[in-house]
Amino acid sequence: MTTLPELSWIAEARKHIGQKEIKGAKHNPFIVGMWSVIGAGWFNDDETPWCGAFVGYVTKTSGLGVAKNAARAKAWNDYGVKLNAPAYGCIVVFERDGGGHVGFVVGVDQNGNLMVLGGNQNDMIKISPFSKTRVLGYRWPSKYPAAGRFKLPVLTSDGRLSTNEA
Repeated sequence: MTTLPELSWIAEARKHIGQKEIKGAKHNPFIVGMWSVIGAGWFNDDETPWCGAFVGYVTKTSGLGVAKNAARAKAWNDYGVKLNAPAYGCIVVFERDGGGHVGFVVGVDQNGNLMVLGGNQNDMIKISPFSKTRVLGYRWPSKYPAAGRFKLPVLTSDGRLSTNEA
C-alpha cells in the first residue's frame, strides 16, 4: 500500500496544536494575529469564536487562500470543491447551537466519529471527536483529492464528542 504524502495545510495546522485562549483580560497573541491574516483585524481578542480564523490562517499561510467571510464557520461551506464524503485533510463544516464550527478531518475514532483538527475546540487547537450527524458539508481546497485520501486513519479517542465550540 502506498502512503500519500502529508498535506501542507495539515502539517501547518499540526504545528499549532496546544495553542489556547488566555482567560481574562489578556489574549493569546497567536490567536489575535490570525484575525489580521484572514482580513478580519477588527477582532482583537481570543474570546470571539475563532475556528474560522484558524482554518483561514492555515489555508492562507499554506498558499490556498481563504473563504469569503472566513471568520464565519459556515462560510467555509462555499469554499473550494464540494465532497460527498470525508477525505483526510478536507475542511468539514458543522452545525452548532448559535452558529457553526469548522476544522480539518484527520481521521475517525474507534466508534466511527470524525476526528477533527480545529481551533476553538475546548478553547484550544486540538484534535477532537465529532458526530457525523452535525456535518453540513465537506470541502476540498482545490481540485478533487486523490482516492486514497478517502481512507481515513483510525485514531484513538476518549469517545466524548465535542458539543459546543463557542
